[in-house]
Amino acid sequence: QVQLVESEGGLVQYGGSLRLSCAASVSMSNINSMGWYRQAPGKERELVAVITSSGSTNYADSVKGRFTISRDNAKNTVYLQMNSLKPEDTAVYYCNARTTTLSREYEFWGQGTQVTVSS
Repeated sequence: QVQLVESEGGLVQYGGSLRLSCAASVSMSNINSMGWYRQAPGKERELVAVITSSGSTNYADSVKGRFTISRDNAKNTVYLQMNSLKPEDTAVYYCNARTTTLSREYEFWGQGTQVTVSS
């Protein structure tokens, strides 16, 4: 079982920046990948960014060049630095972790944190 605790989001103006953090209850060495997803009202949850145990990253096209995912293994924490925010980035952001135990993959979610970008 992995518990994920996200930092608070917030209200940011257009063009502003915000950093989210997600602390895992287990060592990062036990986690295959961690990522951020978001869900806007009336829309499906979508991948924002993911970072694997090897450090590889992947981003949604809509955030490339603006968002950066990183991790601090010593703190078992993943960060999402969001710059040049746009109103369309407004959503509930969820932290995600995937692990493998006895060849079975498990997925865990944080509680979600609201990010609102005003125009």
